[in-house]
Amino acid sequence: MVRPALPWPPDRERRGLPTLPFGARVRVTSLRNGRSVEVRINDRGPAVRGRVIDLSYAAARAIDSVGAGVFPVRLRVVALPEP
Repeated sequence: MVRPALPWPPDRERRGLPTLPFGARVRVTSLRNGRSVEVRINDRGPAVRGRVIDLSYAAARAIDSVGAGVFPVRLRVVALPEP
């Protein structure tokens, strides 16, 4: 889930998603352990077919999923950026 080549700091809770505008806030919940984190969209990833999200290291750590690599999540839009 972590893409180290991206130009954003891995210690911030951010993620990439191709379908929402930059700046949107989304709650990501791990379906394995129920933990969740709110992240801001700042990238157009993921580039791998069948995956819906790229999380930063900090966001994956917040939901205790760093070592998992790929794991099931639920997404909920919290806020869209103002136009």
